[in-house]
Amino acid sequence: MVSDDVLRTHLQELRRGTVVVASLIALRRPDYGYALLQRLTGHGFPVDANTLYPLLRRLEEQGLLTSEWNTEESRPRKFYRTSPDGEAMLDRLLADLTAVQTSMTALLEGVDR
Repeated sequence: MVSDDVLRTHLQELRRGTVVVASLIALRRPDYGYALLQRLTGHGFPVDANTLYPLLRRLEEQGLLTSEWNTEESRPRKFYRTSPDGEAMLDRLLADLTAVQTSMTALLEGVDR
């Protein structure tokens, strides 16, 4: 029987890339980090804050997200949004994800290509 630690490791690896895709999808509607964290978790993408915030900074540095500060509330918050380059990347990632799913389905069904 596979240990829980081994399972957790593989699930973490599997979800790492999907969190990027899920974030780009979710941030089509501007949101701040903590709200995104809750939204992702609520949709089955549990992610730790110590993972999400560096990811948001990296995606912003890559030009896949834009951000702006909202200072109208009592506490300033940085809002993120998927940029046009982020939309283009998302399209490519979703196409690849679809191709991977098609390949996995073919393997599971024993279909040779």
